[in-house]
Amino acid sequence: MTTNEITRLFDFLTYEMANFPQEKAFGYQQGEQWQWWSTADLDRESRQLAAGLRSRGLQPGDRVVLVDYINRPEWVIADLACQLAGLVSVPVYPTISVKEYTYIFQDAGVKAAFLGGGDLYSKVSQAGELSGMEQLFSFQQQEGCTYWRELLQVDTAAVDAERDRLPADQLTTIIYTSGTTGFPKGVMLDHASIVFNVKTILPMFPIETGMRSLSFLPLCHIFERAVSYAYRYAGVSTAFTTPDRLGGDDGDLRRIRPHFFSTVPRLLEKVYEKIYNKGLELTGLKRALFFWAMRLTEDYEYDKTYTGLAAVKRRIADKLIFSKWREALGGEVRGIITGAAPCPRKMAQVFSAAGIQIREGYGLTEAAPGICVTRFAPGMSKLGTVGPPIDGVEVMIDLDEANYGPGAGEILSKGPNQMMGYYNKPDEDEKVFRWIDGERWLCTGDVGKWVEGDNGVKFLKITDRKKELMKTSGGKYVAPAPIESRLKEEFLIEQVMVLGDNQKFVSALILPAEEALREYCRHKEIEWSNLAEIVDHPVIQDKYQRILDKANHEFGKVEQIKKFRLLPDVWEPVKQDGSVSELTPTMKLKRRVIMEKYNQQIEAIYHESS
Repeated sequence: MTTNEITRLFDFLTYEMANFPQEKAFGYQQGEQWQWWSTADLDRESRQLAAGLRSRGLQPGDRVVLVDYINRPEWVIADLACQLAGLVSVPVYPTISVKEYTYIFQDAGVKAAFLGGGDLYSKVSQAGELSGMEQLFSFQQQEGCTYWRELLQVDTAAVDAERDRLPADQLTTIIYTSGTTGFPKGVMLDHASIVFNVKTILPMFPIETGMRSLSFLPLCHIFERAVSYAYRYAGVSTAFTTPDRLGGDDGDLRRIRPHFFSTVPRLLEKVYEKIYNKGLELTGLKRALFFWAMRLTEDYEYDKTYTGLAAVKRRIADKLIFSKWREALGGEVRGIITGAAPCPRKMAQVFSAAGIQIREGYGLTEAAPGICVTRFAPGMSKLGTVGPPIDGVEVMIDLDEANYGPGAGEILSKGPNQMMGYYNKPDEDEKVFRWIDGERWLCTGDVGKWVEGDNGVKFLKITDRKKELMKTSGGKYVAPAPIESRLKEEFLIEQVMVLGDNQKFVSALILPAEEALREYCRHKEIEWSNLAEIVDHPVIQDKYQRILDKANHEFGKVEQIKKFRLLPDVWEPVKQDGSVSELTPTMKLKRRVIMEKYNQQIEAIYHESS
């Protein structure tokens, strides 16, 4: 099979089988043992499961939910089986509420579901009863569900005969966007849109057949799901894990020694915080060397060449400091791609300067998902941007300089990666698509502008979300995202939300990074009691004020933060007590939820200044 013959998602597996079958295609740890599926295992079991699903009465076009708390090969097999049987998969986040499950099941008209462990049977079965879902299948044996292996059928002749007739433009998945407000919308994607993305983007990454990768971002998100297809296209061994199992001497980073993986910025920030905190614990010469090396990262740019004394300094820093960072990540990392949320410039700068090359992708579920990406090739990356558009995709800036500043406006994109539309919501299609000169453009809702590189390449810089733009009572527009991104570079700040809509000035709610703040108190000989008390300590208040003063110099007068509140809380994508979470599953701020939760604190900020 040749690359030109890949037109459907399951063709990536067929391509791997024909060209470089892997003994360890996908694996994960069960108890103390790792269990691996070969390419041949995936091919055989996905076809057998497809036959089993058809034997259960499921017909082409029927919708099937996929949900689990962990990434696992069984999820991949179920996904492939749905494709081969002509079914439409509906991957959903495990952390959402029964109410949200019910809405999705009813909206999509779900007929069956594959589910993992934990409380998923309880939540999915409740929602299933309310929505009329007919069948439950489980990835692990549990009462009330049919164990997935019981579905496997030896006779796959009918499925094998049908697979070649399945068209590339057939609806294959409905992905419900997490959204920051209201109920989600079902994004309809066909095979062709995702296949285009994978085939176009993979050559931009330093990935070769036989390499090792880690996968820990949720497969229900289109970003990690597309990456998983890319690994099959390239013949890369993939180990599934979870964020809490990555670090430490016996963590999966050291155990698997990956060459490549995808992540979200928040994980990079947490790794950076741990590194920085360890630096604070050092004393004497070791401490001085650590912060000397950190300062060397401040002038790093992609493709920058150092000579003479500057080069010598960096070789010393690399040997004494940065090599230890790389070893903590397994020592073999060729590159990391980050997506799903904006990556603070400092994160990409610091890690890349340390020889851990970070690149950022930009897109959205409606674009299946990639629109732009910073490349690993020389001259094709620029810090602070998301890179040039991927080949075959056009990007236009719908200029609105009065609201967004010189050269800025909403980002529109056009290409083979566009979604088919929103399921059951034609009115929403009219809002997100715009016809210009007879061509359909996707309105991203993001605001950006072009930045020209040294070689004439145009890089896209995201400046804000269109709907999140604030307007002060003085009539001045403020984009909160760049300010929040800059502040989250500070190791003492865990989360931040910028305020100021219809107010006289800009303010901020700040969540301290507790571990870093505890270490700071130890260094300053401030007795630690608890976070709730320490945030009111005058020295701590003064420290955060100085952090804000430093950052304020980088922004215009109207954008500068005049007041702030330190909150001794944790914002999470799911709350154990069942209350409304402050973050979406992709770690974006639910601004409306946060503003309602902290209404008294916000009123106090502006009442004090009235």
